Amino acid sequence: MSRATVVVLCGGRSSERLVSLVSAQCVVANLDARRYRARLVHIGADGSWAEVRPAALLAETPADLHAQPAAVRRLRRGARAVNPWTLFSSLAADDCVFPVLHGPMGEDGTLQGMLELAGAAYVGCGVLGSAAGMDKEASKRLCAEAGLPQVPWAVARDASAARAAAGRFGYPVFVKPARMGSSVGVVKVNSSAELAPALREALRYDDKALIEKGIPAREIETAVLGDPWAPPGDRLTLKASIVGEIAPNAEFYDYRAKYLDPNGARLIIPAALPAKTVARVREVALAAFRVLDLYGLARVDFFVHKRTGAVYLNEPNTLPGFTPASMYPRLWRESGLPTPRLISTLIDLARRRARARRSLSADAGGRKGPNQPRGRA
Repeated sequence: MSRATVVVLCGGRSSERLVSLVSAQCVVANLDARRYRARLVHIGADGSWAEVRPAALLAETPADLHAQPAAVRRLRRGARAVNPWTLFSSLAADDCVFPVLHGPMGEDGTLQGMLELAGAAYVGCGVLGSAAGMDKEASKRLCAEAGLPQVPWAVARDASAARAAAGRFGYPVFVKPARMGSSVGVVKVNSSAELAPALREALRYDDKALIEKGIPAREIETAVLGDPWAPPGDRLTLKASIVGEIAPNAEFYDYRAKYLDPNGARLIIPAALPAKTVARVREVALAAFRVLDLYGLARVDFFVHKRTGAVYLNEPNTLPGFTPASMYPRLWRESGLPTPRLISTLIDLARRRARARRSLSADAGGRKGPNQPRGRA
């Protein structure tokens, strides 16, 4: 039986590019070699694309990949330059692209648009879902329109708007770049004197910031997998995993706690929550997935109020971390779905969506016919 090609994309130009390498390592290591042939493409911080040997990535330790620029130089030693358009448009119908690019220019719809133009099957959310999931303002507006519970929030592009929002909410508030992940640029602000520096930090990464009311909350997460429009009983129907809790050993779950400090947080799976709270978390996660037009996968994050038990949607993550310690694969492992099967399921979902899109008519006259780029199988 011939094997399909899976092109794993890693690196990228965002501040999360080193996290991406560790995620890609996990994906490559867990691909079913009987069904798939891995090709690994690294996107440099300068925007250059190069095909590298999967074995070179597997030879590195996660700590070196995340912390040492020398690991990237080793990875790209002897690499072959790649034209991304040529790569994507030449893939066969059963081949698939698996982006493991966290943050802007990988997770925000830009790459997904290119893949759509090339007619390639790819893992994860489409253009709209990726863009909405990355933009905290957009996702919060859509979820508010759908009546999903969220803590009070506002958008600020300058100090005046930030002061006005903090004045309405009261301290503490969280200040975040509106389009960034992995808690990059996130600052907890406890007083008015801390607001301006926090805003400057957030605006280093984006031209708008989110101001969010701080509440005494537990940080709760669930993993979502599937086709949101599959009928009940379909093997790829949408489902949510068991629920986990992040218990940071710092004031909140910041970048250092996530990636640099091995004792930065405890991951508690399953979370010790009442059954009705767990059911509510999963219900809202599936609703948000559909509202935001997501597909395939997302980790959906929540706040649960420590005193009242109220559930608040925080945000979706449309390309969550895939490191061995990341919550998305861990939640599915604890739900009975090992990582190799999880990755195969995501590839099956990508192929299903690509087949459906190719079957759509591109003829303005309404005649039936495949919407398939020339030169593809």
